[in-house]
This record gives sequence, C-alpha cells and structure tokens, in this order.
Amino acid sequence: MMIEVSQIKKSFGDQVVLNSVSFSVKEGESVAIIGRSGTGKSVLIKHLVGLLSPDEGSVRVDGQDLVGMTERQLLGVRQKFGMLFQSAALFDSMSVHDNIAFPLRRSGVTEVAEIDRRVEEVLGLVELPGVGGKMPSELSGGMQKRVGLARAIVHRPQIILYDEPTTGLDPVVADSIDQLMMRVRDHYKVTSIVITHDMRCARRMGQRIIYLRDGQVYLDALADEVFNSNDPQVARFIRGEADLKEADFS
Repeated sequence: MMIEVSQIKKSFGDQVVLNSVSFSVKEGESVAIIGRSGTGKSVLIKHLVGLLSPDEGSVRVDGQDLVGMTERQLLGVRQKFGMLFQSAALFDSMSVHDNIAFPLRRSGVTEVAEIDRRVEEVLGLVELPGVGGKMPSELSGGMQKRVGLARAIVHRPQIILYDEPTTGLDPVVADSIDQLMMRVRDHYKVTSIVITHDMRCARRMGQRIIYLRDGQVYLDALADEVFNSNDPQVARFIRGEADLKEADFS
C-alpha cells in the first residue's frame, strides 16, 4: 500500500476532529475524499504529510510510519508528495519559471539545462507552453491553478494531494482543471488523493470515494457505488440537498 491510515484520532481541546479514521490507498490509485465542511478533511490531509501527528493511531506512507519521525525524516517523506493547494499559492515575486523550478532547486537539482527542460515539459503538459517568463499577476486564476499543478508535478512525486482544486473557478475552467488532473494521473501513473466539494471532480478523479461524516469514515466504496447509493445521508450530499433537521444556520 502507498498510504495506510489506521485508527487515527485527533482532537483540538475538547473538539474531536478525527475519530478512529482508517483507510488505505494503493500505488497508482486515485481516491476522492468528500464530506461537509468541518468533517476533518483538511486535518486528515495534513496528517498524510506529517504536518500534524495523530493523538492515537498510525499513518504509513510507502511503508514508513510518520508517527514519531523527526522533522528531518519527515522532509524525506514529503519528497514523495506534490500538492495543489486551494489557492495556487504561487510566489508573487517569482516568475512562472522560477515558481515551478523552486521544488527542483530545493531538492538539489542545480543544472540549469535540466531545470529548464523539466519546467518546459510540465508547462507543456498543463497546456501553458512559453509562459515561463510571465509573473503570476499576469495570469488568470485558471492559468495560476495550472502553474500550481505544474509545480506540484515537476519533481515527479509518487503521490499528489489536491486540496479543493476547482474551488472558485467557473464551470468551464473547472472542467479544464479536471481534465488536466486526469491527464497527470494517467501520464505519470501517480497516486492521487483529491479533497473536494465538487461532485463532478470527485466522480472523474475518484476510482474510490471516501465520505467523511462527523470525523469518521461513513462510507468507503467504488465511485459508482457511492454515486448510486440509496443511503439518504450520502444521496443528499451527492445531490447537494440540505437536511433541514441537521442544518446549522448559526
């Protein structure tokens, strides 16, 4: 297994955020994690890269248990990951080329020709050839998201984490980002984990869907099973229908 999460619990003060969460992801598999805001999705993804440590349980990445690792050891594990943030999170003072080259340089790649070649390779993959000299402020939101994706894959990670990759994008641009993520998944055979509220994105990217509810794995199943589920909780979420008995209007 590429990722194994076993019975992790996490609380902040009296608030239990994750309550005995377990799941695994095979090498090359693509999994979407869905659920209402506040169900622990972002806290969970931080555990996968060692930014948070569970109160109980274990998190294994490619056979290595992250719990108890030193920061130096965690840095080694994080080299296996690429991440596309909800905002593209580009450095405003750097050109597109330097933004994408940043993780290469941090990992020790120094040869200019090799850096240039790999930057142009990923810019081509995200359909932005020749924009390396531009600044992020010169790009549209959708183009910035593509540059963020290029930066996430330039060091050829084993795992890519996507945190709400289509949030704030219009439907046409969101569709293009979905297609690019699928292209990256298929081209590099990379393990992909997508946190999203966008059901179209979840359906396209998720071979499996994990539905979090109240800090627990409520359902973990193949995409077709989830999207055709007769469970009223799951079906309402998929259709975007509020349960007024549970709705929080505060």
